[in-house]
Amino acid sequence: MTPGLQQPSAPVPLQGVSHYENFPVASLLCPPRLRPPIAAIYWFARTADDIADEGEAAPQARLDELAAYRADLMATAAGLPPSPRWAPVFAQLQPQLSRFELPVNLLADLLSAFEQDAVKQRYADEAELLDYCKRSANPVGRLLLHLYGIQDAASLQMSDDICTALQLINFWQDLGVDIPRGRIYLPADAWARHGVDEAQLLALQANPATLALIAAHVHSARAMMHRGAPLCKKIPGRGGWELRLVVQGGLRILDKIEAQGFNTLQRRPKLKPWDLLLMGWRALWMR
Repeated sequence: MTPGLQQPSAPVPLQGVSHYENFPVASLLCPPRLRPPIAAIYWFARTADDIADEGEAAPQARLDELAAYRADLMATAAGLPPSPRWAPVFAQLQPQLSRFELPVNLLADLLSAFEQDAVKQRYADEAELLDYCKRSANPVGRLLLHLYGIQDAASLQMSDDICTALQLINFWQDLGVDIPRGRIYLPADAWARHGVDEAQLLALQANPATLALIAAHVHSARAMMHRGAPLCKKIPGRGGWELRLVVQGGLRILDKIEAQGFNTLQRRPKLKPWDLLLMGWRALWMR
């Protein structure tokens, strides 16, 4: 989590699992009436992500668990009791589904991305990767816009740009974590363009070719974030300031990646307390 911003109060995540979040979730800047649905969405997604990604379970076991989790979502949306296993998550989500008429299809899209994570570890090209982001990240932004009553096409596109950029930034800062686990999000066709092969990536080789490959994707994520940034002006009140910090948090991580020569194969950048001050200053001057 971004230093200085609060994580939402909610059910305890899976035992033994801890998380580092670079971007604010349901912080003090969020309008109080929207904190409960945002926290509920966060814990719904966080728990599903843990099922797909944590521990030593086999892929099919993860898919079975996610299928059961999906069944609990559909039962909750229909007003039926979920299974006991994830009751705290769905007990928190159910009243928010009713009160705010949250689009269940967007929550289901998130689950489809987590299901893909359980079985897919390579991406042939950017189109495949962006399709994943469309389901793993963009639904969160669209759910938040739904809470604010903003549904015009231009705003939805800017939200998608921000959310996809955040997802990609997370990938590019975590290369040294994900690749040893067998998961490579850098598209394979981009490897070829930069003269990189899979063996170099699996060995976490920080050479001119691999660093140029990472740099190209960092620059692309920055451009995407800047395309979405004008959405901050369309979110009213404190929510707009929340989004400014989200955008600036992502851009600050990109700054840190660039400052270390794009070598996230061997070093993972993190935001520190003083970065929050810089993010706040930059947020203040966003146009």
